Amino acid sequence: MVQFHEHVLTDLLDDANGGLVILSSGLSLSSLIASLLLLHSPPQGSLLLLSPAPPFKQRLLHHLRSRSAAPLQIPAEITADLPAPHRHSLYASGGAFFITPRILIVDLLTSRVPASTVAGIVIPNAHAIAETSTEAFIVRILKSLNKNAYVRAFSDKPQAMVAGFAKAERIMKCLFIRKLHLWPRFQVYVSQELEKDPPVVMDIRVPMSKNMVGIQKAIIEVMDACLKEMRKTNKVDVEDLTVENGLFKSFDEIVRRQLDPIWHTLGKKTKQLVSDLKTLRKLLDYLVRYDAVSYLKYLDTLRVSESFRSVWIFAESSYKIFELAKKRVYRFVRSDGIKLDGSGKSTTSKKRKLRGGDIREETDSGGSSSTGVIVLEEVLEEAPKWKVLREVLEEIEQERQKATLTGEECLVEDEESDSGIVLITCKDECSCMQLEDIITNNPQKVMREVWEKYLLSKVELRDAQTRYKKKPKVPKGFGILDGTLHVTTTPTAEVSSTSKQEHDALLAAVSEMRNRAKLEKPGDCSQPHVGDEGRSNGTKDKNKKGRVNAKSSRHRSSSGRKKVVTDGNQAVPASEDEHLTDGLVSGGYCEGNISGHSVDRAVLQKESDWSESRSVKPLPPLHFHALESEQPILDILKPSVIIVYHPDMTFVREIEVYKAENPSKRLKIYFLFYEESTEVQKFEASIRRENGAFESLIRQKSMMMIPVDQDGHSLGLNASMEQQASSSQNSITRKAGGRKEAEREMQVIVDMREFMSSLPNVLHQKGMRIIPVTLEVGDYILSPLICVERKSIQDLFSSFTSGRLFHQVETMARYYRIPVLLIEFSQDKSFSFQSASDIGDDVTPNSIISKLSLLSLHFPRLRIIWSRSLHATAEIFFSLKANQDEPDETKAIRVGVPSEEGIVENDVRAENYNTSAVEFLRRLPGVTDSNYRAIMDGCKSLAELALLPVDRLAELMGGQKVARTLREFLDAKYPTLL
Repeated sequence: MVQFHEHVLTDLLDDANGGLVILSSGLSLSSLIASLLLLHSPPQGSLLLLSPAPPFKQRLLHHLRSRSAAPLQIPAEITADLPAPHRHSLYASGGAFFITPRILIVDLLTSRVPASTVAGIVIPNAHAIAETSTEAFIVRILKSLNKNAYVRAFSDKPQAMVAGFAKAERIMKCLFIRKLHLWPRFQVYVSQELEKDPPVVMDIRVPMSKNMVGIQKAIIEVMDACLKEMRKTNKVDVEDLTVENGLFKSFDEIVRRQLDPIWHTLGKKTKQLVSDLKTLRKLLDYLVRYDAVSYLKYLDTLRVSESFRSVWIFAESSYKIFELAKKRVYRFVRSDGIKLDGSGKSTTSKKRKLRGGDIREETDSGGSSSTGVIVLEEVLEEAPKWKVLREVLEEIEQERQKATLTGEECLVEDEESDSGIVLITCKDECSCMQLEDIITNNPQKVMREVWEKYLLSKVELRDAQTRYKKKPKVPKGFGILDGTLHVTTTPTAEVSSTSKQEHDALLAAVSEMRNRAKLEKPGDCSQPHVGDEGRSNGTKDKNKKGRVNAKSSRHRSSSGRKKVVTDGNQAVPASEDEHLTDGLVSGGYCEGNISGHSVDRAVLQKESDWSESRSVKPLPPLHFHALESEQPILDILKPSVIIVYHPDMTFVREIEVYKAENPSKRLKIYFLFYEESTEVQKFEASIRRENGAFESLIRQKSMMMIPVDQDGHSLGLNASMEQQASSSQNSITRKAGGRKEAEREMQVIVDMREFMSSLPNVLHQKGMRIIPVTLEVGDYILSPLICVERKSIQDLFSSFTSGRLFHQVETMARYYRIPVLLIEFSQDKSFSFQSASDIGDDVTPNSIISKLSLLSLHFPRLRIIWSRSLHATAEIFFSLKANQDEPDETKAIRVGVPSEEGIVENDVRAENYNTSAVEFLRRLPGVTDSNYRAIMDGCKSLAELALLPVDRLAELMGGQKVARTLREFLDAKYPTLL
């Protein structure tokens, strides 16, 4: 454990009531909480850890096991599968437990948790807590039962703690916490320890290719244009609308938070601008993350999906994005060597020509030229980082071999602590797998495979379009009238037919690729890929020690022609680049197979035996790690060399902590940045944003006002509201001399599944007693007559689609006199179901308004209530419960539940209602929704109804006319067949 963690724990344990700790991102919050759990002892009471996200929980358990914690010190998990008596005994045992908030709140409300035996609660994600969250509900109930229980909350996302007005202060009031502990990266103890013995850092700035620079510049111009359009709406704070903020995901949250309350009043253009800014941010991110072909394929997808409604595609600079992305992959030239893009340079690369439907290949030196024919020239630009990464790996291996020969290897580290593995970190698993393929194989071969897949997808899309396309009638005439346009050398004809010729050239490339694959197939069978076999064996058997030897034999095209592949401003002959395969054999990308310390066997192994006499430089063993997996890779792998391929601020801090925990370890870090790119700008901006967030929290801390009682305990968020309520009641003195009437406690029966929402919390805040049970019918039972089915907007649409809502309303109408459908909106969003432009005049099956209308027509007794927010719902429930009896818990549980005991008197289970007979009765002539219940009360069966006289029917049905109608229907003779 690092020393500043000891300072954090010392400050936190000084206050018996707990506290809120906010750390900089990457300072090993999981290790800090693990240390806190190890300090807990059973005599203190039970320690409840509200279940964090699975990656964080995995890190936490790893830290506990790595510190040789006893099995009793590792927290067990309390789940809903455990029976209630077993859970009660676990709560009273005094250990530490993982538990989900939903299970804990239900157990607290049903008194299954002995509150006096709970020492405290640990909340690892304090930034996600609001006043209406379940965690705040848990703390409020626990504090009311046990004031001495502490609450210790943690967060490593300072930016989230300053989103909104005084968010940190409100969270502290919700959790009954008095003290705030801030530990930024620039704190004295933290900076001193992390900078005491820093690792060796190599900052490598890789220049982007000319096309990448042009694409980045064009995207930023388009983003700036979209932001200018957004400023014209006067709906968003101008200070937030900057290109730098647009690089982060939080920008979407900032914009939506300001626009959600007025979303229904916005025009389509403004809504589309919000979506376009998100798309442009992805384009900037993918430019430095993925290869040129994948980037072009993503752009093609955007062109198809967003072309008719997008705003950014019609911006002035957007065409540059598509054109430059094409130039990174391929370009079109005329067969006489004149390029269509106007550069005028002749090339010596292989070209594919389409002439009169015949496909053939030729080179510039010996091919015939034909005016008006467009040929395809492949570029397949490699990412500039790929070449630099290989050079760095070769340099690392040379340094290690030199140190081994000269005997300069550090003696402090033994072989177990230094595995010799080079760790390469990327953003996501897709990048990891592609980098592994590039290092293992020839980069140009990898690009060609991706290129061939791209061409095949183009052909499949064309085939799918032509398959369902009707054949046009053959026009009469010739020349232009017959629907074809002959290629000529005139400029006008060139402009009109260039796009078609480019499309034909792509299809010609696909045809040639398929023909070449058929010709090369026998050769591939006779010469197997030894490297691939070794790779599969390494994947199957990862536990074997020792090196796997394999030959790098790549069977290429037998044509022997020399292809020039341009990469930026320099050309690399593919035949020379062909033998750069390193002969490494991988155990496979096993990011998901990490368990314990067995990771070092799932890395790229060096090849010790070379079958070829070429000068191939060896590479060290490698392991690729995706940052999105959030696994404790540094503690498991313990690398001595780390290459940060995609820089990330959080991972940089993790490296610093790892070096501080292992001061004797020689650690060397390589950072690969694209020079003058948004990658650098985003990395530096993330550090500035975090520092700004901590400065804001420091100012808030100096001005915080947390109410406390005489014992020093925090009074929570609603203390002032409760005092106002009591004072207003005492001010009424004209009624019986100010005597306070005995108020009856309102209670609401709530379904267990509803504790995923925040409404039970708000109802409890308003003073209602919450009874959690498992209900078969409805979500909330307000009285013996009123049953409520609550739907959020998203749930309402999905329930209509699946048909679940019809069944739910049907069962409510069967068992309760007043069924209620509550449609609840979010408080921070617009109170508008649909905009006026979306509501049509006709009844359509896809319209949500039409579906609601049909539902209300089919169930006339159904009451639909629209609620603006959770607090408005609580007020509505108070109004509905006025002058109503309290619901019966045992009766509500039995509603709709099949019984094995048969029919029981005065019971409400399913067998007591012959639903088929009731439906039959309601369809008889003269029977209406207003009189069918009186008929059911007056006779026990349909057979008895058929024998009733007209006078008795008139008494039950409320009129002679409807009684005669029913009597005539029952007495009518049916025709007989002769």
